[in-house]
Amino acid sequence: MSDSIITISGVNRIFSSASGDFQALKDINAEIPGGVLTILKGRSGSGKTTLLNIIGALDTPTSGSVFIQGQNIGKMTEKQRENLRRVQIGFVFQSVSLIPSMNAFQNVEFSMRLAGINKGREERVRECLKMVGLGSRMNHMPAEMSGGEQQRVAIARAIAHRPSIILADEPTAELDSAMAAEVTQLFKEMTRKENVSIVMTTHDTGLMDAGDMIIELENGQQIIRPETSTVM
Repeated sequence: MSDSIITISGVNRIFSSASGDFQALKDINAEIPGGVLTILKGRSGSGKTTLLNIIGALDTPTSGSVFIQGQNIGKMTEKQRENLRRVQIGFVFQSVSLIPSMNAFQNVEFSMRLAGINKGREERVRECLKMVGLGSRMNHMPAEMSGGEQQRVAIARAIAHRPSIILADEPTAELDSAMAAEVTQLFKEMTRKENVSIVMTTHDTGLMDAGDMIIELENGQQIIRPETSTVM
């Protein structure tokens, strides 16, 4: 097994329905190292979210394997997979999903409670909110924040428990181009400051080349181009 934090090996995903089978992913292979921003790019329906869900142990491949830090997540029990999601992975979604009755500080702290972290929680929450530029907005409710600020809270929430991986599914889709670029730059800074590996899906052509590494999908298949040679 390589030193990569995420290894994707021959992953296929087939969905079955009454109308027949649909192959969402076809023989995907990649080695993703720690501490980098990986852009998972492609048009809507290309298989990006399906692959992200498999990496995040929210779904299982029909065939093939995904290893997180050398562990085959397909061979884990559901309890082990749940623990993996809670402790080692942070999630950022297109819909920020902040708890509306909690302020920014409480939303970030709640994620640490779920991860079972008690020691140093208040200090870490403040650190993370300052890191995303919201040190002065800790007591504001989601309804009092812009879309970009809410997404920054979601990023602080995702990194608060110090995961080794953050999976971000179209986190800039609801933002204007300037704010989308800011959020993407923030992700790049997070990889350096927190030594976290971030995999971010996007179909925004303005962001597709912003990562340290690129995985491109088209109709469920991996597209290999000379400039994306960092992908297997």
